[in-house]
Parts: sequence; C-alpha cells; structure tokens
Amino acid sequence: MAASGDFKVSICKKEVVAAMLPAQEHWLPQSNLDLLLPPLKVGVFFCYKKPSMSFGSIVGVLKKSLSHVLVSYPALAGEIVNNSLGEPELHCNNHGVEFTEAYADIQLKHLNFYNPDQSVGNKLMPMLNQGVLSIQATRLECCGLVVAIAFDHRAADAYSANMFLISWAETAQSKPLSAIPNFRRSLLNPRRPCRYESSIEDSYMTISSVHQPNGDKLGQTDDHKSRIYYIPAAQINQLQILASANNNNASSIRTKLESFSGYFWKKLAESGAKEKNSKQNITKLGVVVDGRTRLLSVDQDNDINKTTPSSLSNYFGNVVTFAVSQKNVHDLSKMPLSLVAGEVHESIRAVTKEHFLGLIDWVEMHRPEPSLTKLFICKSNEGLVSTVSSGLRFPMTEVDFGWGKPILGSYYFQHGGQYVMPMLSPTANGDWIVYVRLLGKRLQFLESEAGDLLRPLTYHYLDFDGLNFK
Repeated sequence: MAASGDFKVSICKKEVVAAMLPAQEHWLPQSNLDLLLPPLKVGVFFCYKKPSMSFGSIVGVLKKSLSHVLVSYPALAGEIVNNSLGEPELHCNNHGVEFTEAYADIQLKHLNFYNPDQSVGNKLMPMLNQGVLSIQATRLECCGLVVAIAFDHRAADAYSANMFLISWAETAQSKPLSAIPNFRRSLLNPRRPCRYESSIEDSYMTISSVHQPNGDKLGQTDDHKSRIYYIPAAQINQLQILASANNNNASSIRTKLESFSGYFWKKLAESGAKEKNSKQNITKLGVVVDGRTRLLSVDQDNDINKTTPSSLSNYFGNVVTFAVSQKNVHDLSKMPLSLVAGEVHESIRAVTKEHFLGLIDWVEMHRPEPSLTKLFICKSNEGLVSTVSSGLRFPMTEVDFGWGKPILGSYYFQHGGQYVMPMLSPTANGDWIVYVRLLGKRLQFLESEAGDLLRPLTYHYLDFDGLNFK
C-alpha cells in the first residue's frame, strides 16, 4: 500500500479526564498578552513505533498520568468563558479534558505525513469542541501509536504547551516535574501610567477598526493546504552560510532560523512578483518571539532556568509577539538572501523588553476592545503575509511516556492563515522537520522553486524499519 490518507478511524471510547485531586474552583484572568490571541486551535502530534505494552495499558498510563499532571495545570482542565465585559477568562472548574481512544486501519509507515490534511486532519487530531485541551490516542494496524493534542491558543503559547507535554511524560514515568508552571498573571501587569512606542500600532490593531467585506472571518480561507517536509542538516548549514555572506564579524552571523525565515520570505515575494496583473505590492513576515527571557530583569533572575516566584521562566500563558518585516514584493524578490536575512535579523533585534512592556500597556489602554496583530488581517486571496514560529528548542525526544521516544512529531494548524514551523528531527542528526501551511498557489510555487531544500517527509526518510533513533 502506498502512503495514503484513505483509511478509516474508528472511535472506541470517549471520556473526560479530570484532575485527580479536587481543587477550589477559581477564575484565572487572561493577561493582556493572552487577549491578543483570537480563538485559534493548534495541534501537535507524536508517532511511536510498536510499543511493548498493549493499547489498553497505554491508554491507562496516559489517562492516569494526565489526571495527576492536571493538578499542576488546572487551567488545562477548565474552560474559557467571556466575562461581563466580553473578555475571555479561564474558568478553572476541573471540567476535564476530553480523551478519545481510536483505531485506524493503516500501518504507521503508510501514513501520508507529507500531506497531513489527509493523514492527520480530522482523523488523528481530536476535535476541540469545548474546554482548553483535547487528546486522542490512536492505535494503528501495525500496533504503532499516534498521540495527538489540540489546545486553545488563548490559554497557552507553544512554550507553555511544550512545558505541559514534558510534565505529562515525566508524570507517566513517575519522575518529578522538571518545571512547575507559574500562573501569576501579575507578572504581566501594565505600568502606571501606561505608555508605548508608536511602532506598536504598526503591528497591532483593534478588531473594530478592521473592515471585513462580505463578513469574511479574519484570515480565513478554504484554500490553505498543509505539508510536512524535512531539510538535511547540510543544507541548513549552507543556507546559513549564504545568509551570512558579506558579514565580516562573528556577531553578524545569522542564526539558522533567521536564515531560513529570510529564504522563505524571499520565495514568498518571488511568488507574488511573478503573478501577472497582481496588485499585491507589499509582503509581510512575522517571526514569533518569546518574551520570557526579554522580560526577566537582571535583578530578578540571572538564570532563566531557575524557578523563583518572580520569574517568568516557567510562566504558563502567552508571552509572545511578532517581529514584523515588511517590504515591497518586487524589491524583496530581487534582494540577495544575505540582505533579506538581515532584514529579519533587525526586526527580531528590535523586539526588546520595552516592546513587550509597551505592548502590555497598549492592550490595557484599548480594553475591553479586542485587539490582535495585523498579520491576521489579510484578504484571503493575497497570501503574501506569513508567520514563522520555531519549535527548534522543543526536546521532542523527552515526550516519552514509558514506551520509547517518538519517531516523529509535528505541529498542525486547523485554521486559516499561513504558518511555517520547523522542529528538530528525532533522528538527532541536525535535520529539520518543517510544517508549512500556505495558500495552494503559494505552496505550489514553493515546491517548484525550493524542492531541493524542502523535501517531502516520507517513509523512506523516516525508515521506520531500519533507523535507530537516538
């Protein structure tokens, strides 16, 4: 059988898993940075070769450890409800997490990972009908296993979700938690008086100021398609060399993420520049920047891995912004990669502690009016605005529940918008696994022009039967 999305998934059982210890019901307000996120559903999935345990035992371990770890993560067992001002709040009521057990009549090596819309989509990825978190464990025909998690982005950024996943795996193996989540919202309180730099309004806006013709949803279109690629380590290194060309000192060396982001943005511009009669003159790239280390003051915590009551290092919630770069499509398409990567570098460097403090204050001055990044505001037929987020620091191999490390993991987005998210390959050889979601015509151009770099993720690369994962 060729790699396929043509298979059936049977739901064996659904139940709600709540925290094992009762906790006092309480309300957790959203921080000003949480309030910048619309109700987006984000997914992540992990694949495991045939575990030595039965599926029943696996499910038992997952559920029991989930009920234990939710004691430390009460927000994930709650619900998001609007308050009297119309702002979302986390109701920590131990409503629980929907847990689905399923069976798929396909072998792991036959799953079409290159096209996750077919193989993951609504088959292996759970629905998030209510609550903040939803989980599905699927046994495959070969006795392989897929564990997929969907969460509401308003409750957690990728950093927070990763922290939970590692805690869950540690709990399953009866290990102490390496990080205790911090829900102290006062760490992100606005200043008095509030103040912000004018550059904030270049990237963020209130929803009431958005004109959406025909009632279109923000950033939504049915023409988005997802793909998963891999990039060999040697080519990533070569891309970094090209992106750092003509820089004469070590401080001017572009990071791998900056190099890749610049390359991707340049290809996006080239796609728009080659369209006849195109009215698209501007292209934007937003690189997600985590603010935890930037917001940590030297006098608070010199060691970002040290957990203290005043530290943001283990803060659970959204502490992200977007380093936005904007250029003329035709100008950018003709620029050498080193200059494009330089543009990305400068936009990231401009995201300082003051930017985050100003963003918190800006939201405060506009509440209760909902606000969001302008990156989410684009016509559905444009596709020259994209976001790059990084999962390169996520220790995927630590998501081991007791039956071995995952042989593959990837994020998966089930909403409109254009996203790129690289993760390190579990092969531990420096390769990248890259999730891409683009408009169909942009994706077609990217594959035709960058096929030597972005290679379809297939069984032959993963080599389930012969590869020894470290």
